[in-house]
Amino acid sequence: MIQSLHIENIAVVKTLDVELGEGMTVLSGETGAGKSIIIDSLGLLLGAKADRELIRTGESRACVSALFSNIGKETAEKLAEMGFETDDGSVMLSRTLTHSGSSARINGRAVTVSMLREAGGTLFNIHGQNDNQQLLDPRNHIRLLDNFAGCGALLEEYSALYKEILHIRCEIDSMRKDSMEQNRLREMLKFQIADIDGAKLKTGEEEALTELVTKLQSLEKINKCCALVDKALRGTDKSHGAVYLTDRAASALDSVSAAVPEAAALAERLNDIRYELEDIAESVYSLSDTGDGDPTAKLDRAEARLDTITKLKRKYGSTVQEILDFRNSAAERLDMIENAGEREEELSERLRETEKKAKEVAEALTQKRKGAAKDLDRRVCETLSFLDMPKVRFEVSVKRIEDFTAFGCDKVEFLISTNPGEPLLPMERIASGGELARIMLSLKNVLNECDGVSTVIFDEIDTGISGKTSRKVGIKLKEIAAGSQVLCVTHSAQIASVAHHHMYISKSEENGRVSTKLCELDRMGRIEEIARILGGIEITEAVRHAAEEMLTEGEAY
Repeated sequence: MIQSLHIENIAVVKTLDVELGEGMTVLSGETGAGKSIIIDSLGLLLGAKADRELIRTGESRACVSALFSNIGKETAEKLAEMGFETDDGSVMLSRTLTHSGSSARINGRAVTVSMLREAGGTLFNIHGQNDNQQLLDPRNHIRLLDNFAGCGALLEEYSALYKEILHIRCEIDSMRKDSMEQNRLREMLKFQIADIDGAKLKTGEEEALTELVTKLQSLEKINKCCALVDKALRGTDKSHGAVYLTDRAASALDSVSAAVPEAAALAERLNDIRYELEDIAESVYSLSDTGDGDPTAKLDRAEARLDTITKLKRKYGSTVQEILDFRNSAAERLDMIENAGEREEELSERLRETEKKAKEVAEALTQKRKGAAKDLDRRVCETLSFLDMPKVRFEVSVKRIEDFTAFGCDKVEFLISTNPGEPLLPMERIASGGELARIMLSLKNVLNECDGVSTVIFDEIDTGISGKTSRKVGIKLKEIAAGSQVLCVTHSAQIASVAHHHMYISKSEENGRVSTKLCELDRMGRIEEIARILGGIEITEAVRHAAEEMLTEGEAY
């Protein structure tokens, strides 16, 4: 349930903090006091569009946050699957608006708006006039029935099969394209494979060739440098090199080692240097070696080979490995085309098997829906009868269709007849605003246990109804509050007087600015507010007495 709510800088609300309790809470106040702002603020926690117009004039940011406590096990498991732990049974949702956009957080961690929407949907939902209109759309009826019937596991199994059916059908359709197109594709793939195979590419070949070309292009400079190094180390007929001079120096030191013991160590070090110089001289000699054959001819062949690779790269990939991968992919596609008949038969058999399984699961869904539909019919009719629609007939129509849909092989539609002797027809052709409100409440009353959310918010559910019917709507809301926290924005005294808690919304002017406030009424305050709703321009003692009687009666339910 919502334990606390904080709203800041949204529309005419400067700062609003409210603690909410269990059971049923009503919110009332003068028209324009800001009741819709509270609903809109909660809607932001359900991922509603962040309209910059919601930010209070003169402010740079607005925010709304709600702390939810006493989270049920099922809700906690869903949040855990999303990566949010609720070990203490609570979770915080928040949304911040700026003129450049909005941000969302769950337990202080930044999340996307879609994640906030998913998390918020497990904790609470809002029912308003728009939700009543959604009842008119038959596409929503199958979802409501499945929720009531507990078809989750079957739907999950069917959904996997349905996706596989679509995938297989798409693959078969792709294979059955125009034969001329397939022939063109076959010839193109053959050409591409032959083009690549003709080059006989090897992984790492391009790097080796680039290195060889660089060496061959610099061969003259390399030879000059190597000759200079060889001359400096080994010497010539006319001069001595570093190797000879180092050897002579070592011999000189060795000759005086008997008289100067330290000379022996220095001589040994010079010998080590001489060996190193000889090794360097041998290595330098090999640097200019390009193997047998004419270096110019080798350079021409290497450059021609690199040119071949470059041309292939322009067509098939940026590296030799990508070209080879392209070739393998083309070979697989060619194999699929040349073995299309066999592949199509395999896919057709697989499609038949998958459709058979899907039909079995769809049939199980149909039976479960039909069984639940009868129970839903009965329970909704009982609730509608209590809500002063005793002659109404409500029926959930479940009709089998031939092809597969995302939800099985059924067409589900809610049908209703509000007057005796009238046929059952789709709700969009029958129900008025007041009737829709009662039908929605009846469904919510029946489906409440299946929703799994701990807080249900009703926005002006009393639209189109009055008198004892409003009283009965209030009683039904209180019944729902036995299992969930219920918040209800209302203009009805009959509904307000049965609630466990009553919040009064008002607005006042401070420093030339209008601001909305919210406070919980005590019993005397509730009598005054119910009297205001009941009364006219002036509230008389008779009206106050009637309000007190209404509250006393409501407390007894």
